[in-house]
Amino acid sequence: MDVLDISSLCIPPNSTVRQAMSCIDSNVRGIALVVDQDQRLLGTITDGDIRHAMLTGANLDVPIDELLKRKAGGPYGKPVTAPENTDHSALLLLMQERGVRQIPLLDDNGRVNALVTRDELSPDEVLALQAVVMAGGYGMRLRPLTDQLPKPMLPLGNRPLLELIVEQLRQAGIRRVNVATHYKGEVIAEHFGNGEGFGVDIRYVQEDQPLGTAGALSLLEECDEPVLVINGDILTRVDFRAMLSFHKENKAELTVAVRQYEFRVPYGVIDTDGEKVRGILEKPVVRQFINAGIYLLNPSVRRLIPNREAYDIPDLITRLVEEKRVVVCFPVREYWLDIGKSDSYDQAKADIATGRY
Repeated sequence: MDVLDISSLCIPPNSTVRQAMSCIDSNVRGIALVVDQDQRLLGTITDGDIRHAMLTGANLDVPIDELLKRKAGGPYGKPVTAPENTDHSALLLLMQERGVRQIPLLDDNGRVNALVTRDELSPDEVLALQAVVMAGGYGMRLRPLTDQLPKPMLPLGNRPLLELIVEQLRQAGIRRVNVATHYKGEVIAEHFGNGEGFGVDIRYVQEDQPLGTAGALSLLEECDEPVLVINGDILTRVDFRAMLSFHKENKAELTVAVRQYEFRVPYGVIDTDGEKVRGILEKPVVRQFINAGIYLLNPSVRRLIPNREAYDIPDLITRLVEEKRVVVCFPVREYWLDIGKSDSYDQAKADIATGRY
């Protein structure tokens, strides 16, 4: 296991949520440890805590204590810790029992001595999850670029977009990848074959006719594990392991990844109550969460999709909500770009060239 400078994980209790987010991003362990001046552990802030805060519209510049207070009454209010020198098998068992991926190790005085993560203890762990990449669209808005190539095979740098998606799935521990194809599907199959050269097992789901954003899922073999669905025109660095943890933590039947989108209204907006004016907001900024084209579905949800019929994910979400089943949002705070039009494709190429992706 690599030696880690524990100070890179630690933040003082007067830090802000934004500073905790920065700490999590820089240490790449998915957690920030809140410690006092003697490095005694006061609490933990995880990647999931940050995403929950984003969903509730929390001010990212408030003290971290606000998040710790919010966690206090929940199942993760008290950090899951272990004594230093605890053996690896006991740590793995504790992680499985408590549903966590990181455990701070403490000395006899409660000071943080080290941190272990599940990724470090099981570096070759394969996720109990299979993926489906929706790659059958015509790419009409990208013509003439898509006259000869399906949209997911458009080059970014020296590789097609779909190859970047497959690589990211493999790096997350996903080994079974289904690719739903229709338009020029043979181009995809010729490039990837059975996936062996890319470190995954690729199987193709050929749509004889377009089946929408969900219909192809009815053609998959039965399985008892969740399914990660991603549109084939998405370039992203989203953490699929974090998304699966979020899905399980919230006992969701379907999790939809969302991206915060904001725009400024170019006029003064009048706030009214009937005919009465309550106030005016001058060129306000409106913020909404938009569908990011990435989903996690439990097997029971997948079985609701009509067999071999055109069906869309929004229809499935609507049905689940009407039936009062658990559908949750997972906010994407990593790099994300929908390559649906020529300007966004140009942006993706620029981001690859400059290292922004």
